[in-house]
Amino acid sequence: MMDGTIRIDKWLWAVRLFKTRSLAADFCKGGKVLINDQTVKPSREIKTGEILKIKYSQLTKTIKVIGITGNRVSAKLVINFIEDHTPPEEYKKLEIKKDGFFVKREKGSGRPTKKERREIDNLFPEW
Repeated sequence: MMDGTIRIDKWLWAVRLFKTRSLAADFCKGGKVLINDQTVKPSREIKTGEILKIKYSQLTKTIKVIGITGNRVSAKLVINFIEDHTPPEEYKKLEIKKDGFFVKREKGSGRPTKKERREIDNLFPEW
């Protein structure tokens, strides 16, 4: 564990919120990482006690920084560096999206035609 500050893109990667550091930097550049409801650049220094909001495609995670590290940590040790303050409603939205769609087709009817596929896509525009 380090004291002080570290770049936010490196910290997001180190605590396993993103698979690569460049992906974390892209999220910062795209305005999807917020501290105190303000977008941040990848080079912004992060300190303990700050609250982050990360806007994924279907979920907005709220994370509190409780530790600083520059090295990628194992999944078991992540709890030493972050506290998840994401409201349960966010996770429910994710479950609804996951379970919310199913298109029933007659058995033996084969794959949908191009026209049928467009009709299915029009039923669920957020896919």
